[in-house]
Amino acid sequence: MPRLIFVDTHGKDDSERATLPFIAANVAAVSGQEAYVLLTIEGVWLATTGYADGIQHDGMPALRPLMDEFLDNGGRIWACGACTKPRGIDEEQLVKGAQMVPFA
Repeated sequence: MPRLIFVDTHGKDDSERATLPFIAANVAAVSGQEAYVLLTIEGVWLATTGYADGIQHDGMPALRPLMDEFLDNGGRIWACGACTKPRGIDEEQLVKGAQMVPFA
């Protein structure tokens, strides 16, 4: 089975671009695909506890429940290690189901 990777580079700076990869990835996960959301740049903050709470773009679902639904559907959240390190994010800060992946 192919692995589908959806890249998310945004957080609170752009709620629409932060949410859309999770919508697409959730569709893939629900259809039985192996789906991952790779968080990079400012998107890595989404992997931290409490950060995604309250993020919602008009006309789209709230981000935190969408992330939970994605994980419940078998999706995986990857936080880019090269992006978390300069932001001072460590494993203990991550939401349940997210993991850091080393790229540097």
